[in-house]
Formats: sequence, C-alpha cells, structure tokens
Amino acid sequence: MTAHLPRAEWTQRASLAKLVETLGADDIRWVGGCVRDTMLDYRAHDIDAATRHLPATVIDRCKDAGIRTIPTGIDHGTVTAIFDDGNVEITTLRRDVATDGRRATIAFSHEWKDDAARRDFTINALYAHPETLEISDYFGGLADLSARRVRFIGDAETRIQEDHLRILRYFRFATRFGDGWDEEATAACSALAPTLKGLSRERVGWEMQNLLALPDPSATIAKMRALGVLQEVLPECGRREVDQLGRLIEAERAADIEPDAMRRMAALLPAVPPVAEAVSARLRLSRSQRDRLMCVARRDTRDGDRPRGLAYDVGKDCALDRLLIAGKDPSLIIGWEAPRFPLKGGEIVARGVGKGPEVARILQRIEKRWVDEQFPPRIRVEELLDEELAAR
Repeated sequence: MTAHLPRAEWTQRASLAKLVETLGADDIRWVGGCVRDTMLDYRAHDIDAATRHLPATVIDRCKDAGIRTIPTGIDHGTVTAIFDDGNVEITTLRRDVATDGRRATIAFSHEWKDDAARRDFTINALYAHPETLEISDYFGGLADLSARRVRFIGDAETRIQEDHLRILRYFRFATRFGDGWDEEATAACSALAPTLKGLSRERVGWEMQNLLALPDPSATIAKMRALGVLQEVLPECGRREVDQLGRLIEAERAADIEPDAMRRMAALLPAVPPVAEAVSARLRLSRSQRDRLMCVARRDTRDGDRPRGLAYDVGKDCALDRLLIAGKDPSLIIGWEAPRFPLKGGEIVARGVGKGPEVARILQRIEKRWVDEQFPPRIRVEELLDEELAAR
C-alpha cells in the first residue's frame, strides 16, 4: 500500500510551490525530518529537500526565478533557498566514496536510493514527492516509525565507523522517537564508544546539548553510562550525578519549568567549579554557558534557606538551577524581580565618611543585612545606616 505525506501547513506554502516549479517536480523531494515529523503529526521546524540537480544548477535556476540562495554547504552539495516564511536547504543527491569516522568524501548521484543509503537511520530516509506527496521508503522507515523503533540503515557498526557521531545521534533519536533499545545498535555503540574521542569537541558538545534538551533523557543517560558511552564524553559524571539528573527532571516537572540543557549538564557534574570550567573548555561551550556551569557548581546545602537572597546574589537563572538540582522549592523566585538596593555611596559620604574603600565596605555590610532581612523598605535601610555609622 502506497503511503502519502499528510497535507500539513508547510506542504501548501506558495514559496515551496515556486521552488518546485523552479527545479521541477520530478527532480526534487522533501526529505528527512520534515517528512518524519509530519508523519508523526509533529510540527516540522526545518524543511529539507533533495534534488537531482547539481548545486550550480540549483543556484542558476533559483536566480532566474528570483529566489535568493546562499551556498551554505556547497562542497557537500547544499544550497539554502531564502524565503520569508522559512528557508529550505536543498542538497544534491549523494553517495559516499570514502569515510574516516569524522568526515566523508562524497560523489553526486542521480539516484534517490543512493542518497537514502548514506543516511543514518531508516526513519530519516523517507522522501516525499512535492506534488503527489507519495512517500518513497527504501529501508522500512515507515514501519519503524509506526513501531517507534530507531534502527540504523544496514549494519550498525559499519554506519558508526563511517561517522562516529552517529553513536550520540542514536541515543538522541532513540530518546525522541523510540520506545526501547535496538540491541544491534546499542551493542555497536558500546563497542565503538572509544571512537568518540576522535571527534570535534564542538560536535560532541552540541549533540549532548540536543539530547539533554529533550523532555526526559534520564533513562538514556543511565543507559549510555551502563554501555560505557557516557564515560567517553563526560567522564566526570558518576552514578551519583546520573541519579541527580533524574531527580532534577522530576523537580522541573513538579514546578512546571521547561527543560534546559545547561541546567541538566550542570546536574551531571560534581559541585566543583574547576571541573565545570574544564568541561566547558573541552566541549567548547560559550562564555555564558561556562559561567553558568561554574555558578551552579558553587552550590551548597544552604541554597534553599533564602531563595530570594540567593537569586539576588547570583542571578535568577543560576539560583533556579541550584534550587532545582538541590530539590528545593523554587516558587519564591519564579516571577519575582529583584529590587534595587536603595542606598548610594554619596549618602554615606554626606554623613561624614570620607571617600574611599570605607564607603564601599559600609555599603556592602548594609546591603548584606538588607538582603538577609528580605529586602525591607527604604526606612529600614536608613536605620541600618544609622546603626553602621554608630558602630564606627
């Protein structure tokens, strides 16, 4: 029985109709995530197309049709068509010539099945005709989608040896689309886990963030550790931290707080700032991500005693992370905006204290008492100032 793609909103865009007219309906197919997600009745975020045309032909035809393009991955056959309602990545059909686990040497092809055969999982190798919406399924991807099964195309070890990042991609896709584990896949991931050391750290960091951003990756992280995979990318994470991630996710749900990859990464690390800094450097995280991990790593058992004071001291984001990881109630800081400290150094100088470091020390002492007293009004701050000056 022939399967067809449902007529989702994106399939009816005028911009895509223009692209199909430009490249020819028999020479272009919607492929990958947009087809997979639409078949599952998920919202398709990115639209990808495969084409028989060479990249230069795609660019020339689009130019003649008034469609702006960017050669985003021209060496690998990818051109991005720019539209107001969403860009489309158009990639020429390819087949692998040689692979080394990190990158592939490709040749362009004219056959849809050649292109499908080089994809990682069966559920990602579904091609939809742009007009009839008929689906071409070369490796049983539709049956796997129906069974919520994530399976490599062909031999799992061979596919991982072609691109070692597929180990992490398997766990991410199995978490999002699967219902259980494929024994051949997990065995191959375990056997080839040491190959992850040869990958770009940015690619590893990005895949880990994508995995941790899913609704509940706790069972997957535990599985990765049991298979020896997690130790290759995050050796700092022990069983205690894996269990901590599970508790964090429960706390997020209880507080109705959205998943956050960096918060979950912090939960997988011991509360040791130098460890957080080392992991951030190794995974090539951004400065803001590094600062956040280090802030959370400074957590201690007293964080839940004064949640608003903590949020004032370290910022709401870090405070929320610390409270959730510690299993403390974050409700007092959700929707709360920290007040501005109602005292300036000039007021202290006006009371007879000479300009200099003593003014700063008095300000700090009063601000600490103000925070400890849960941000009382201005009149109380004036009393605190009187007390400090009297003590001098």
